[in-house]
Amino acid sequence: MKKLILFFICSLFLLSGLSAQEDTTAKRSKIAVFAPLYLDSAFDVTYEYRYAKTEFPKFINPGLEFYEGVQLALDSMERIGVPIEVFVYDTRSATQTLAEQLERCNKDSVELILTYSTITEVKAFADSGLKSNIPVININMPNDGGVSSNPFYVILNPTLRTQIEGIYRHIQKYYSTEPLVIFRKKGPLEDRIRYFLDEFGKQTLSTPLKLKYVDLPDSFTVNHLKKYLDTIQQTVCIAGTMDENFGKRLVAKLAALKKESYKALVVGMPTWDVVREFRRAPEYKGIEIVYSTPFYNPRTDSVSVRITEYFDEIMYSRPSDMVMRGYEAMWRFGNLLTKYKGEITSNLSRKEFNLFREFDIQPVINRETMMLDYFENKKLFFLKWQDGILKAVY
Repeated sequence: MKKLILFFICSLFLLSGLSAQEDTTAKRSKIAVFAPLYLDSAFDVTYEYRYAKTEFPKFINPGLEFYEGVQLALDSMERIGVPIEVFVYDTRSATQTLAEQLERCNKDSVELILTYSTITEVKAFADSGLKSNIPVININMPNDGGVSSNPFYVILNPTLRTQIEGIYRHIQKYYSTEPLVIFRKKGPLEDRIRYFLDEFGKQTLSTPLKLKYVDLPDSFTVNHLKKYLDTIQQTVCIAGTMDENFGKRLVAKLAALKKESYKALVVGMPTWDVVREFRRAPEYKGIEIVYSTPFYNPRTDSVSVRITEYFDEIMYSRPSDMVMRGYEAMWRFGNLLTKYKGEITSNLSRKEFNLFREFDIQPVINRETMMLDYFENKKLFFLKWQDGILKAVY
């Protein structure tokens, strides 16, 4: 706990504009990092921690973990002499609005923005990047936020459309000859998922999938599913909703039917990446669960191992996925900026500074205007849970 609080205090100094490296022999590239650090909520005006020493509010964790990863990457880059100056902004500041922070960012002549944002902040960040002609890298938000005609905005967490198209392609490649049933609940988001699936089916150059949609009640049972399964041929059961509780119930019921000799495989949504019950709970045993994620890191590479060891020895914890994302984003885009300077926008898709996993940053073209709207990471990994074991399958 004390070490985490000290980490917060370090953030306070960085917010004052201290650089990641004080090397004056080379022109330093300037990067702004925006994250919800909640410093004003955690500390009073005298820098005293507002909570009990044993208390650490959960709402602070995501932004802090992202920043922890960024800082560790900066430490690594400093050791090898990468000339960078970093400005950190707390988007939950009580004294400055986001607009004021972005204006200050412009005055500091920042050349790149890394942001952990909410959906309501996306447009402000994107507009600021467009106005200043500098790349804005959105680390976490899988939504374009209404951004269009902006060659400086980059989405690392693929949008719902990209995720659904990726799932369609995966099924098309591996399961196209098997019965395909999409179990779903009723709702506007579920209708969007169906729209994307049907739209891609119309556009594909291969044979379109024969998808059967089945709407289930909230308290569905094995009897609602049984009539769509077979004891001879495997049925691919696709969860047509982002609702994690629906997904867990679907997997549990299908696992029960597998014990009755019904053959089924489940394809889930990217939200299943956080469903840890699949690892341990006995009700999910016996069923194969496939889902997509853009953030697969088996943590076997040397950098991941060193980060894990650091957290184990210093923080007495395990680094979260957001720590790894913060590290790789700063490492990748900080090095790209240092190498390509003003040409970074045309070099965003380069692979040379990929770290834990591959990115596939591609332009997204507006289908009506045929103009570029923004850039998006299109890379998806497909993973499989089976009896508590997770492995990559694609």
